[in-house]
Amino acid sequence: MTTVSFLRTCSMILLLALFTGCSAIPTTGPSNQDLPPVLAQDELLRPYEKMGRIQIIREVYFTDYSLSPSLQEWGLAALREEARKMGADALILPEIDSRQITIVMFPAFPATEYRAAGVAIKFK
Repeated sequence: MTTVSFLRTCSMILLLALFTGCSAIPTTGPSNQDLPPVLAQDELLRPYEKMGRIQIIREVYFTDYSLSPSLQEWGLAALREEARKMGADALILPEIDSRQITIVMFPAFPATEYRAAGVAIKFK
């Protein structure tokens, strides 16, 4: 009788672990439709107010595999996300660049500094 009870308990634990351990909850951020667009100067047809300048600096030591290989894609996505948090209608004048820096410690190791900047605007 105890062997049957033990096997039943083990099988229930195994099934529970199988169903809960193999499921993944996808993390989803805001879709691209929710993010404010990046507009060129000739696309600004309505009057607007500047809400503020957004600047994002990210230092990466050695290699960061979570960073998008395209610097432009990373910069625009990060700027649009910050503009959305501010409640902006659009983003203008994006500037995205990177530079190599060296951290001076023993031993010295390379790092990369990524910068993205832009102006968040709200239409009147």
